Amino acid sequence: MSFLEFKNVEYSYVGGDDELVSALKDISLTVERGEFVALVGCNGSGKSTLARLCNGLIAPDGGEVLVDGKPTTDKSALFDIRKKIGIVFQNPDNQMVTTIVEDDVAFGPENLGLKPDEIRARVDWALKSVGMSEHAKSGPFRLSGGQKQRVAIAGVLAIKPELMILDEATGMLDPNGRREVLEVVKKLNRDENMAVIMITHFMEEAAAADRIIVLNKGSIAADGGKELFNTPEVFEDAGLDLPLYVRLARRLNDIGMDVGCPLTADEFAAAVAAIATEGGKR
Repeated sequence: MSFLEFKNVEYSYVGGDDELVSALKDISLTVERGEFVALVGCNGSGKSTLARLCNGLIAPDGGEVLVDGKPTTDKSALFDIRKKIGIVFQNPDNQMVTTIVEDDVAFGPENLGLKPDEIRARVDWALKSVGMSEHAKSGPFRLSGGQKQRVAIAGVLAIKPELMILDEATGMLDPNGRREVLEVVKKLNRDENMAVIMITHFMEEAAAADRIIVLNKGSIAADGGKELFNTPEVFEDAGLDLPLYVRLARRLNDIGMDVGCPLTADEFAAAVAAIATEGGKR
């Protein structure tokens, strides 16, 4: 049984003139424990709607969303479902509820009714996991954007979810802040076996995932590994750019430098280095 499963899910919003606007159409997918999935698509493709369906913030109009076998429409299961799936949103300032970092991280465990000793342990663990222990007593307003988002992640972590969803969580950050958050997410996925769905329009972030789902106008256009980058039309049709290293590889191949079809930035760097070394020996 998959941890998260969408079965033929449909969802529509009420738009202007009270007309229904379809956001998601016949979505079927699964996410397993420990998976790192990137969900990509341009604005309006349905990414945030899908995120909110995952833990029952909204209910599908058709089909079914199951978390650990339990439908999100089962109100008696919602509390348990929301403990298992945490969402980090785009603007960290909107997720801060207190004036002290450690109090903010403690907010979730306190609402779960945990004992003080357990709350303390979870707060310490969560802050350490995101590299923010030294800021435990700080005010969030003193932090950079990347640091604030790491605190927001810690707040979700303290609930100890089995799946973390980052809904454009790096969208308002500078490149350094994005790198900070991505490294934290990769570490949690690797060291804690935490499943991750990273919703992003930064394709370099998507390239860090094990699996990529492309949404286009509310439908799944593609679902696969990094080999999807070898079919650029999938991304171009969805209004997305390929990762920089993939675009560079294509350019180099076009001018006769055969670097192949690298699936990661490291593979691309190694291919370029090999050609440079070979050239230097001639």
